[in-house]
Amino acid sequence: MQHLLPAQNSYNYCAMQITRDPIDPNKSSTALRALKVLEALAESRDALSAAEVADIIGAERTTAYRMLMTLMEAGYVVRDERARAYRLGYKILTLSRALLSGNEKTELVAACLREISAQTGEAVHYSVLERDCAVLAQRAMGTQRVTIDFQIGDRAPLHCTSIGKILLAYQEAAFIEAALLLSMPRLARNTITSPTRLRAELRKVRAQGYAYDDFEFADDMRCVAVPIIEKDGRVVSGISLSGPASRYSKQKLRELRDCAMEAARELSRKLGGTTSD
Repeated sequence: MQHLLPAQNSYNYCAMQITRDPIDPNKSSTALRALKVLEALAESRDALSAAEVADIIGAERTTAYRMLMTLMEAGYVVRDERARAYRLGYKILTLSRALLSGNEKTELVAACLREISAQTGEAVHYSVLERDCAVLAQRAMGTQRVTIDFQIGDRAPLHCTSIGKILLAYQEAAFIEAALLLSMPRLARNTITSPTRLRAELRKVRAQGYAYDDFEFADDMRCVAVPIIEKDGRVVSGISLSGPASRYSKQKLRELRDCAMEAARELSRKLGGTTSD
């Protein structure tokens, strides 16, 4: 099986920040900076030196070094003594245990993804809305030899991906307007960068109940996404399928859309949500 990455090599890219609060005395800047250290290490394929970490998080080297030493003491960072560089420790995996452990909803989602994958042969992704991004939480692998290599935990921007647009379209007006005020960088030839155009696109997405990414995130990739409706009527998650343009023709996208919409309606029903056919 051949795994393809988008040209940006960055499903982790999230430029939009829904909230940029002023300094809050109830928040710890030290804790936030320590979390930035963990994020920097997580996003690097190689171990990083203290100087490299300092540059990434915008801090003095001594500050970054103290952060690294503290995180090492806690077990979340380990040091390569020969390279004098740092990487994440496996203890970090314990933090995700509760999120990834099996429960009724997780099992229902997994069964839905497997069903779509079995019918289409495609990889299927389940993502959740988290502030300014859609985070890939579960997936089912397909049987196609060529597939897009997205990983659990990858973060997708909201303005130029099918899953991002479907999740944004179902939010309250204030949330949408806040998102439209922020940067929408062009990542591919059809990326929507205008707030006016994106607002119109979101109205269309909400009305039709699905979203396409037609060369908006990468120039060689198309995607389709559908919402999952919770029992309180909220939409905080959705299902998407992505593939190379050589296989994902517009007709193929319509077929995948229909399959995903049917499965998503059934999953929403099992979760207590209401859907309209």
